[in-house]
Amino acid sequence: MNGYTEHPQAFPPAYLRTLGRQIRASSYFTTHTLNRDFVATRGFSVVFRRSAMGEVERDFPYFQPYLEQALRADCDGFYLNPLELQQGSRVDPHIDRSLRSYCRTIAPPSVVSVLYIEVPRALEGGELVLRRGKKHLARIRPAANSLVFFEGDLTHSIERVESVGSRLSLICEQYCLSAEELEHIPAYAIETRARAYD
Repeated sequence: MNGYTEHPQAFPPAYLRTLGRQIRASSYFTTHTLNRDFVATRGFSVVFRRSAMGEVERDFPYFQPYLEQALRADCDGFYLNPLELQQGSRVDPHIDRSLRSYCRTIAPPSVVSVLYIEVPRALEGGELVLRRGKKHLARIRPAANSLVFFEGDLTHSIERVESVGSRLSLICEQYCLSAEELEHIPAYAIETRARAYD
């Protein structure tokens, strides 16, 4: 992988419609718990080890086709989150390190996978920008049903969305952890600001 890869038409269109509908129907889906780099975004996060995959698929069956296709076999710790941006939303430059809230020694993920579920037809802004240090690698324009993988140590951002409509994606940070690091990661946990739970 030269920094990133794109895979168009990754799933049957009916799956994307179901996935978007189920994410929005979830009682966990609200203003995001992610850090200050995420401006005016919505979603929730699921932390899990590979050993808890069955529980994740039981509670979120609509994630199963994505997980089956996107997860790398050599990774054992995951941070999964739906992410919605609307007009005025943006994500500032950062490197993913979400599991560091559980274990400070964890390196960035091996890979990050992004499935674009919904993209406005007349999207203005909202591009995914990838950099390695000061070197610009790519500006990826989201396309519905495109599955993107990029190296987890890349600095990345999402440009401010200028158009109306929803830009909805499903993201998974995938980590290769030592046995000691894995002990610090919850087997299965949900992070949300929602007050009402299922």
